[in-house]
Amino acid sequence: MLTTRRLSGRALTTAAVVVAAVALLPAAYVLIRAGEGGVSGAWNVLSQPRTFEVLLNTVGLTAAVTAAAVLLGAPLAWLTVRTDVPARRLLTVLLALPLALPSYVAAYAYVSFLGPRGLLQGWLEPLGVERLPSIYGFWGAWFVLTVISYPYVFLTVRATLRRIDPSAEEASRTLGQSAFATFRRVLIPALRPALASGGLLVGLYTLSDFGAVSMLRFDAFTRVIYIRYGLIDRSGAAVLALLLVALAVVVLIAEMRSRRATAASLHAGSRRVCPQRLGRLRWPAFAAASAVFVVGAALPVSVVCLWLVRGIRAGEPLRLTGELVTNSLQASTLAAVAVVIAAWPIALLAARHQSRTTRMLESASWIGYALPGVVVALGLVSFGARQAPFVYQTMTMVVIAYLVMFLPLAIGPMKASVQQVNPAWEEASRTLGRGSARTFFGVVMPLSRSGVLTGGALVFLTVMKELPATLMLAPPGFSTLATQVWNATSENFYGRAAAPALALVLLASLPTALLAIRDEIRPDKSRRPVEPAPTGPVAPALPEPERVPVGAGSR
Repeated sequence: MLTTRRLSGRALTTAAVVVAAVALLPAAYVLIRAGEGGVSGAWNVLSQPRTFEVLLNTVGLTAAVTAAAVLLGAPLAWLTVRTDVPARRLLTVLLALPLALPSYVAAYAYVSFLGPRGLLQGWLEPLGVERLPSIYGFWGAWFVLTVISYPYVFLTVRATLRRIDPSAEEASRTLGQSAFATFRRVLIPALRPALASGGLLVGLYTLSDFGAVSMLRFDAFTRVIYIRYGLIDRSGAAVLALLLVALAVVVLIAEMRSRRATAASLHAGSRRVCPQRLGRLRWPAFAAASAVFVVGAALPVSVVCLWLVRGIRAGEPLRLTGELVTNSLQASTLAAVAVVIAAWPIALLAARHQSRTTRMLESASWIGYALPGVVVALGLVSFGARQAPFVYQTMTMVVIAYLVMFLPLAIGPMKASVQQVNPAWEEASRTLGRGSARTFFGVVMPLSRSGVLTGGALVFLTVMKELPATLMLAPPGFSTLATQVWNATSENFYGRAAAPALALVLLASLPTALLAIRDEIRPDKSRRPVEPAPTGPVAPALPEPERVPVGAGSR
């Protein structure tokens, strides 16, 4: 511990302060930009009925998507953990796959399938169906965002169900309570923090989403801010961005509190409850869960494949896909390396030196994560155009935006890994005459590589799907898979968008599946299933490792 204390001296603290300052940069410049019009200018924007309408739209959509995702994700988690539904591992992977689908790809697929003149209407036209109800607006955005964001609840509740101590449930059954009464009085209260945490992640995702609401023409804050930015009304866009930031920060604070409550409420046991037998309901339950996978992932991907075939038949060239993949991989790799390097000072301080200053620096890194991509891009546009024109519209500015938005995705797992490194090993290295730097590179970093790899992979995946910041900050002529999908679909060239959309989904699917089943494939010899029995000795509570939202931030 003494070694890391020396290492985390003035240089480490200075580095952490610089990283935190970069994370706060966009929010500060949005605030400055909003203040340029003065109080009267800001009030003029805020007092418009249109602003109030957009606020209601955003809050209403967020609440509706969150409620629907909880109602969908929690039963699916219970089904795959606590029952004998067929093919539980396969269902776990399939039900997590919608996370690999960027919102704008899902919206593009459903618009082209269920739109007024879409594929379904064409198939039904011989039956006399001339027009389908419009998918645009609130209900379309609600539907698309729900079917691709419910995995946040599904994975969070699954993780809690797998770790929860079964002794309380066994005691309830021993006292004569029915299965339903035990579920209502014991299991639901234990799951409440996890439900809140997963729901708030969905809320944060919905608030920051830009692709789906734009493609479905629903006026949430992100879409309106982007339109105002395009109209060169940047002060007005900054005022609206501040409103969105306030909403996001409220959700983020609630989410962090619920996560701490989840960790505090868990009493993980060394045993698992035997799966509940569903009897005749096994296969209907399997069919219902499979239907959710079809709506959330299989159908959108199938529609994209169909458009790919149509595009090829129409002579749409695919040669640009290689360049787009290269650009996406380049941007994601640069971002992952930059974020991991920037995360080290804060992760080391947070793991070994908890203090008020450390907590402030760690909290500052979360501010950027709460900011939607549109707001981060708006702040960096103001900063780059005025203070740093040499990096304006360069890859450096794009990587800075990714660093601001996704820094906590790396800090979380890296901090957890450093906490697991025994300080005595560092002291042994120092005793053998190694300096602080050699101890860090020879002991701390190798033993923390799992956290580094996890953090880097999460950043890599998230950047691969990111749209608005790339759209607003990328150098002229630089296009990624995400921006190509956006540009093609915004002009209704669905066939042209199919190849990059499929490449994007394929690149994100495999790591998402591995993240979803890591608990299943990780050997855990200390846990063994037992039959429900009279209450036995309660195992000691185990600390819950710090978690980060899986696949978060496809925004």
